[in-house]
Amino acid sequence: MAERQRWEYLTIFVEADARREEDYLRERWDWKAGIPPYVPQAMIPQLDSLGDQGWELVHMQPVRVGSNNDILVVDNSGARTWTSSYFCVFKRPR
Repeated sequence: MAERQRWEYLTIFVEADARREEDYLRERWDWKAGIPPYVPQAMIPQLDSLGDQGWELVHMQPVRVGSNNDILVVDNSGARTWTSSYFCVFKRPR
């Protein structure tokens, strides 16, 4: 019987913060009206870095994008809050 693949997991919050990745964003996209502060593309360098370490993204929390490219979260009480944080789950072979 073949041995089963084993996995290790990583769960983190990834922030979409254009200020931290401004150079990267300007190199790859033409932002005519300036870079929106919370564009999801700002997460790409961190996600790429994790991919280089062998981590595969298997889940990112579903979101609604707001006018600033931020994210609407509705909690159990129905309260709505904007956020630029994404809950991510990664896996890689153990």
